[in-house]
This record gives sequence, structure tokens and C-alpha cells, in this order.
Amino acid sequence: MSETASRLQHHFADADQQYEASTFGMWLFLVTEIMFFGGLLTCYALYRATYPSVFEHASHHLDVAYGAFNTAVLILSSLTMALAIHAAQTDKRRATVRYLLATMVLGSVFLGVKAIEYSHKFHDGLFPGSLFTYTGPDPATTELFFSIYFALTGLHALHMIIGIGLLGVLTVLARRGAYGSSYFTPIECAGLYWHFVDLVWIFLFPLLYLLGRAH
Repeated sequence: MSETASRLQHHFADADQQYEASTFGMWLFLVTEIMFFGGLLTCYALYRATYPSVFEHASHHLDVAYGAFNTAVLILSSLTMALAIHAAQTDKRRATVRYLLATMVLGSVFLGVKAIEYSHKFHDGLFPGSLFTYTGPDPATTELFFSIYFALTGLHALHMIIGIGLLGVLTVLARRGAYGSSYFTPIECAGLYWHFVDLVWIFLFPLLYLLGRAH
């Protein structure tokens, strides 16, 4: 029995059908994720349209340098993820492992920078709820902005953590030779998920960090 045949599940006619079903299923999952984030982004858009000046002022409490650095980190991680997929497709096991590890490291760097940002917000009294001690103009609306900020970035960070865990499992399996040119579907599907999470941040960075910066 060939390696491809051994990985074929009984409810699929052939490997091509299994591959197409797997990738299609991942795309459907990502559509539900778009709707999930879309609800929060719609909420953000409505409140931003209602309180534009307050949201701009609140945005200036965010560190653009941290946000820009994390944007560059995630763009680089998308590259290493794509290289991991290509390495698996071309039977380069060691390169697959290296690129998966590099993607995990970059994702961890992103989370580390986010933790630093969060600690600054706690220290500055900008965390919504009982810890919110901001005394500047329009504190209630400013708290609303940071409620949305923490909801969006926190949910995004959770997706990053899940992604890193998933890549960790794939790395272990890749080291054991589980993937190659005849079977790389799990790595490709994980890559779709990772690119989606990166793309979400590409939207979050300007929406949250760059309000009114052009002025």
C-alpha cells in the first residue's frame, strides 16, 4: 500500500477528493471566522462613526511603534509559513521543520510584544472595568474604545495561541516524516488559518492604531 493510499480516509474515493474536501472545509471554517470578527468590526465601525473625535484621541494612547513592529513580524511569519508548505510539497523534511519552528517563534514574538502593550495599558489605567482610572476627556467613551480594542486584539491573540499550538503538533509530526509531496494537506490547511489570522491583524492595525495620525 502506498503512503498516499494509507492516508486516504474510507469515505473518500481518492486522494484528490480528500484534499479538495479538506481545503474546502478549511475555507468554510474561515468564512465563519470572518463573520465572527465581522460582528466586532461592525460594532467598532458604528461607535467610531458616532464618536470619531473621542476614538481618535483614545487611539493616540496606543503605541504605533509596537503595532508596526508586530505587523512586520506577522508579515514575515506568513512568508515562513508559505515556505514551510513549499518545503513539505518538495519533500524537504528538515526545511519544513525549520520553517514551522520559525513561524512559531515569530508568532511568539508577536504575543510577547502584545503582552508588553497590555501591561502598559494596565499600568496606565486603561483596562475597562474596575481597573479603568483614566481621567482625561470623555472617559466613558474612551473606555468604550478600549473595550473594543481589548475584545478585538484579545480575540486575535487567542487565535494566535491556537495557531502556535497547532503548528507545534505539525512540527512534531513533520520531524517524524509524516508529510511530503504525496501528503501535505494538514500543513496547507494550517497555513490558510495562519494567513487568515495575519490578515485580520493587517486590518486591526490601521483601524485601532492609526486613527487621526495623518493630522
